[in-house]
Amino acid sequence: MSDNGTFVAEVRDVPGGEAINECIQCGTCTGSCPNAKYMDYAPRKVIYMIKAGMKEEVLSCNTMWYCATCYLCTARCPRDVKPTGIMNALASLSVRHKLTNKKTLTPIFYKAFVDVIRNNGRAHEGGMMMKAYMRIFWKKLKSNPIKAFGMISLVKMLPFAFSLLKRGRMPLKAKKIKDRDGFKAIIAKAQSLGGA
Repeated sequence: MSDNGTFVAEVRDVPGGEAINECIQCGTCTGSCPNAKYMDYAPRKVIYMIKAGMKEEVLSCNTMWYCATCYLCTARCPRDVKPTGIMNALASLSVRHKLTNKKTLTPIFYKAFVDVIRNNGRAHEGGMMMKAYMRIFWKKLKSNPIKAFGMISLVKMLPFAFSLLKRGRMPLKAKKIKDRDGFKAIIAKAQSLGGA
């Protein structure tokens, strides 16, 4: 965190949140958002809540996880606030502060993707999906074992997965970059500078 220790300063310090103080609460972002009706708080309200210092409420809501990154809000913002960047900054802060929304599974996929990139230096869709679904299964098993075994409906996706495998679009084995130690050093440096 920086300057005076406020939540708005913390958001401003994350890439994507730099222009948050330029918001004039015109509502263009919310009016442009195709997912606003599914969000706990619409984009305009989230920006207001950030400025009001409502850190826990903002970082534990589903708004940033429901952002489709369509950039309509960013393209239409009269003050160049870049609300899509703010949503990305909030997602990062939410994970960093362990305040992710419990009702959406998106943070689980987010973490699985980042873990696969850290391990391999590049994406591996099969590995990411396995990590994500195992985390979802264990999460549901802890809270409601009956719901965990309801995930058997994932079997419906197997023909699609086999089709991808057959065409070489989703390899079983992850390809790894050559200098993984160098890559891990870059990640460690980014984390030491405040990256998520």
